Amino acid sequence: MEKKNDAVESNALVSRAKNGDMHAFEQLLLQHEKIVFNIVLRMMGPGEDVKDLSQEVFLKVYRNLEKFDEKSAFSTWIYRIAVNTCIDEMRRRKGKQTYSLEAEIEDTEGSYQKQFADTGETPEESLMRKEGQSEVLRALETLSPEHKTAIVLRDIRGFSYEEIAEMTDTALGTVKSRISRARIQLKEEILKIRERKSNDLRQKSRKEGRT
Repeated sequence: MEKKNDAVESNALVSRAKNGDMHAFEQLLLQHEKIVFNIVLRMMGPGEDVKDLSQEVFLKVYRNLEKFDEKSAFSTWIYRIAVNTCIDEMRRRKGKQTYSLEAEIEDTEGSYQKQFADTGETPEESLMRKEGQSEVLRALETLSPEHKTAIVLRDIRGFSYEEIAEMTDTALGTVKSRISRARIQLKEEILKIRERKSNDLRQKSRKEGRT
């Protein structure tokens, strides 16, 4: 997750931050804020609360920095806090959140977009791609917080199974099982969504044919 040089730098900053060096703590946050914001965004969807939840993550990091034992990478620890904060919020919302794979967010360096750069596709191809994304997003909302987290971290953020296991404090076999089951459920839900769309179109066509 962290390159060797970055890990060494993070460890040095952690030691200074634990001794009350606020500049060092701010540097730690700057190193990790983009990916924390993106994890929150992908798991919770766009909105003002993305910044609020990210700030909550950073506040938890500040309050619990002394508890970081430095046995794992600092990035793993902070991302675990981000994931757990999102899971707690998803449970509180009980599945009411919405998603976007393309949403822009603002950070200290301005707005940026993580995925789906312009590929020169035609308007028809763009529409089909967006419809496909919409189906995935709707299907994601049917997953449990644990399965949703696994899919977001693996298939959207691209973390390895081992990294996800460490970030979520979950056995590697459990992570693989959750991802496998979540993917199966996603496919089933997408098929249901497409079937409903097809039925709606047929009903609309019949109504228009009778007018």
